[in-house]
This record gives sequence, structure tokens and C-alpha cells, in this order.
Amino acid sequence: MPTRILIVGAGGREHALAWKLAGEPGVSEVFVAPGSAGIATEPRVTCITVDPLDPAAVVAVARTRAVELVVVGPEAPLAAGVADALTAAGFDVFGPSAAAARIEASKAFCHEVAAAAGVPMARAQAFTAAGPAIAFATELAAGDAGRAGCVVKADGLAAGKGVTVCDDASAATWAIRALFGEPGAVVLVEERLIGQEVSLIALCDGRAAVALPVARDHKRLGDGDQGPNTGGMGAYSPVADLPDEEAAALLATVHLPILSELARRGTPFRGALYAGMMLTADGPVLLECNARFGDPETQAILPRLTVALGPLLLAAARGTLPADMPMLPTRPGAAVAIVLAAAGYPDQPRRGDRIDGIEGAQGSGALVFHAGTSRSEDGTWRTAGGRILSVVGRGPDPAAARDAAEVAADAIIFDGLQRRHDIGSVRREPVAASAMGSAT
Repeated sequence: MPTRILIVGAGGREHALAWKLAGEPGVSEVFVAPGSAGIATEPRVTCITVDPLDPAAVVAVARTRAVELVVVGPEAPLAAGVADALTAAGFDVFGPSAAAARIEASKAFCHEVAAAAGVPMARAQAFTAAGPAIAFATELAAGDAGRAGCVVKADGLAAGKGVTVCDDASAATWAIRALFGEPGAVVLVEERLIGQEVSLIALCDGRAAVALPVARDHKRLGDGDQGPNTGGMGAYSPVADLPDEEAAALLATVHLPILSELARRGTPFRGALYAGMMLTADGPVLLECNARFGDPETQAILPRLTVALGPLLLAAARGTLPADMPMLPTRPGAAVAIVLAAAGYPDQPRRGDRIDGIEGAQGSGALVFHAGTSRSEDGTWRTAGGRILSVVGRGPDPAAARDAAEVAADAIIFDGLQRRHDIGSVRREPVAASAMGSAT
């Protein structure tokens, strides 16, 4: 067990990681850079002000605090080479190199790797000009009955919001032209799939993988999957239509082939490999990969674990994951995470609104993870981001966990609060979409 751990990041995912790791036997202190006032409320957790995109600054923190393991949370520091700098400085790092993290930083690269690895994905092409992209989108949009439309994606990192599911060629044309408004843009136009989306995250050491419990994320802002795409408005685990017991088989068909292909290219992947998949009538199809823990999936997954996470993250960083553990063991029951977002999110989130009720939510037995909060000198919590809090309810079954999360979320109040009321609800009809985004 590493006794001194550094987590890079400041969101709800990093709060959940700090909560989990700081509560494990043998851990003396967890540092979070830069962290937040909310994360700092956890016992044995210290937040350090530093730019998480500055590799040299993060290395300096790791040296000063003599940490034994560094866990890189968000995708932006990975793409900026923070893991590379830490590894070069001699630290054990759970988080891939910038070259391996390209599996998330470029959706076109993900398609290339998956094709070489024999992992099924939707038909797609990448474009550097609007005209050819619109022509391909028009072709896809006139597809088979029930599969008309297409999906338009920014090739690079877009904070979970660079994805537009288009019902027809007109909507696709608008989305393509909007993305090409940015200089140097690369746009991916993808076949639209029908099914339910699920997330399977695995701890990887470059060759082996251990699955976390399966989760489902809700990307759209409003109930019933209405409204704009976001970084994620809630998640739950387990998932009825993909039981945890099936995770090992998916590792063999998705994660392990991708790990093998990345290693063959000289860029072994050590970290959390997140596979966003669509459960179609023909079986699971990969939508895209992320190079880190999902947010808010992590907030729903970690409370279900019965095993210490620290030793496994360290083993992954060192290339020594156990070969006899296809999946992390879980306790019975379920967890549901509801995201509370600021007024104006996702386009223009408002800051500075007073937050009341956090203590009441925690008093109900729920976990409350801070994603975008600040604290005034008088102790008042205020909004300071887009997604503000993740409220996690737990119970013996999904319905009980959802009820617990709803009761706790109801206790929290701030002006303009946005949330969904259907996280964890059973969706009986498949959705025609491919809306996965690189959630942060």
C-alpha cells in the first residue's frame, strides 16, 4: 500500500478518489493538486495550489511531499505530458503517457487503433474541411430505417461537450460548420448506432487489465435525455442490461486488444482505460475510449468496491497487476450519483451562488463530492464551476439507491440549480444515439 499519494485534479472524480484512498488502511496522507476547499474537508487530505497542466510544477510537488504514487485524474494533464514528466523523474504514475493518452485526445486515432486491434466501432471518417464532411454526413443521414442521422464529433478534447447527435443532414451540416469555426479543427463524422450506452473502466498495466464495475452515464442535460450534451449529469452502477459478471468477457474483446495494439506501437498504456460502448442488437460496439477514470461514473463506482484501491493503482503503475483478478470485488447493492449543475451550464455557467444543504444531504447518509465549489471566509459554500456537486446514494438495490440519492439531492439548494430526476431509472426503449463525449 502506498502511504503518501498525490492526485492531480480538482473535480468530483478527484474528490471521490481522495475519499476512497484516504480511507484505506496504511495511507497516511493524500495530496490533491490543486484540489479544492471541498476536497480538503476529507480526513488525511491536503490540497496544494499548483497548475495541473505544468509538468515541472507537479513534479516539484511530488518531490517536496515524497509521494509514493501519483494518480492523474483529468485528461488535460495527461495530454500535456504530466505523466511523462513524473515517470522521467522516477515516480510511480497511474496515468498513461501523452502518446498513449492520444487514445482519448484524438477520436480519429482511437478509430485507427481499434481497427488495427479488431475491436468493432461505428463507421466513421475524419475531416479537415467542411465540404467533404457534410457530404459524408449526408450519406450517413440517409441510412437504413431507424438508423437515419449521424453523429458529429470534435476530434480532440472538448470537455465532454464536443458531440452532436444529428437526426438529419441539415442538423449535421450545422454541427459540422460550427466545429470548423475553430482554426485547425478536425471533425469526425460517425454512423449513428441504436442501443443503450454503458461504461466499462479497467485498471491497466500495459498488458493486463482488471475491470471496475460496469456503470451507465447520462450525458444530456435534461430528463429523458433531452437538451444539450454535457460532461455528465449522473451515473449509476450496476447496470441491469450488462451485469458486472460480463465485464471479464468485454475486457477480452475490447480492452486487452487495444492494450496489445498500443504496446505494439511502443506506447504501452498504464492507467484507467475507459471504454464507452453501445449495446446494440449485434452486440457491444465501442464508441470511444477515455484515458482516465470517468466523471461522474467514478463517484458511483468507487463506493461499491470492497478492496483497497491504492495497491492496485500502484501495481498498475509498476506493470504488476495480478493475473488472477479479472474484476474488482464489490459489495452487494447499488450506487446512484446525481450531478447538481450551475445556472447556465453547459454554455455559460454562473458562479458565486450560495449553496445550502450540503450537511443535510450528508446527514441522510449520502456521499457528497465537490466538483465546482468555493468557500467564503464565513464558511459559506458557493458555486464555482459548471458541475457543482455529485450526490451519491447507496442502497441494497438500484431503486433504493436512487431514492437515497434523490432525497439527498433534494436537500441541497442554490439559485439556478439544474439536475436530472431520472438518473438510474429503467429505460425500456433503446436510444438511437452515439453521444459519448470525453467527460471531465
